[in-house]
Amino acid sequence: SMAEGAGAGPRLAELLATGRRLWEEVETGAEPSSGAPAVQDKVRQGLDALQRAAAMVAQLELFSENEELEEIASADLKYLLLPALLGALTLKQVDLSRRLEHLESARAHFWRFLNLCRSYGLGSFHLPPASPPGEGDAGSPSPGGPAAAQHSLVAMASSRQAKIERYKQKKELENRLASMRSSVESGQADEDQIREFYILQIQKWINTSLEEIESIDQEMVILRSRGTAKQSSAPPHGTSRQVRAPLKPFILTRDAAQAKVFGAGYPGLPTMTVDDWYEQRRRQGVASGQSAHQRTPGITDEELQKQQQEKKEEEDDEKALQKARNWDDWKDTHPRGYGNRQNVG
Repeated sequence: SMAEGAGAGPRLAELLATGRRLWEEVETGAEPSSGAPAVQDKVRQGLDALQRAAAMVAQLELFSENEELEEIASADLKYLLLPALLGALTLKQVDLSRRLEHLESARAHFWRFLNLCRSYGLGSFHLPPASPPGEGDAGSPSPGGPAAAQHSLVAMASSRQAKIERYKQKKELENRLASMRSSVESGQADEDQIREFYILQIQKWINTSLEEIESIDQEMVILRSRGTAKQSSAPPHGTSRQVRAPLKPFILTRDAAQAKVFGAGYPGLPTMTVDDWYEQRRRQGVASGQSAHQRTPGITDEELQKQQQEKKEEEDDEKALQKARNWDDWKDTHPRGYGNRQNVG
C-alpha cells in the first residue's frame, strides 16, 4: 500500500542502521567470548532487523539484475550491503549443533551479495560456485598423482598472490573509507562523495565475502568428514576397524652419517633418514609427490642435473662421515655430560 511505502524509507534506513550497528558491536566487541548471552542477544536482534530490511527491499524491488549501476539512487546503494551483513551476522551464531546449517545459510547470503554486485559490474572477481564443493560428491576421493599435486601447488601460489593483493586493496579501501566517513555521516558530503563512499564500502564487503566463502567451504569439508566419521565410527560388534598406525615421533636426518650422530644423545627417539622416511610412508600407502616424481618418465634435463648434483654432494659427504666417526670414537672414551661441570643441563 502507498501508506506503507511512504514510511518505508526512514523505517528501512533505521533497520539497516540498527542491524549494522549491532554487527559492528559484536565484531569489535569487548566481550571476550562471542558465546556470551549478551553478545548472542545482539546477534539475534541484528539478524532480525536485517531480515526485516531485506524483506522490505525485496518488496520495494529496489534492485534488479538487469539494471545499470547508474540507475540506483545514491541513497539506496547502501541497501546492497544487506545480504553481506546478514552473512556476517549469521556466522556469529554459536549453536554448534546447527553449525552446518548456519554455514550454509551464511554462504548463500554472501553468494547472493556477490552475484548482485557482479550483475551491477561492481568489482572484478571470480564468482565462486553457487553451492559449496563436495555437495554432491561427498566421500569420493579426489584423483591424486603428481600432476594434480603440481596443479594444486600452482593454484595455492596464485591464490596466495590473490590474497596478498586483496589484503593490500582492503587496507587501502579502509583508509579511504575512514577519511570520508565523518563528512558523509555529518551530512556535509555531496552526492558524488556519498556515492563513492557507498561503492567503496561495497567493494570492501566483496573482499570480505570472497574470504568468508573460502573459509566456510573449508570448514564445511571438515564438518562433513567429521559427520561421516561419526556415522562410521560405530562398527558392528566383532569387526575391528583398520586404522593406519600413527607416526611415532622421530628425528629426521639427511643421511646415514647424521643418523649416527643424532642417535647418540636421544636414546628415546629413533632416527630415520629422509629416504627411510619416504620408504616407510610409501609402504603405508601415502604415496608422496617426490617419490612419485622420481619414477616419472619424461624427466627434464634440469631435474636430471639436479639429481646428479645431489649425488655428487652425497659423495662429498665422505668428510662429514669421517667427522661423525671421530665423534663416535670420542663418545666411546668420554661419558655423556663430560665437560658439563656446572651441571648446566
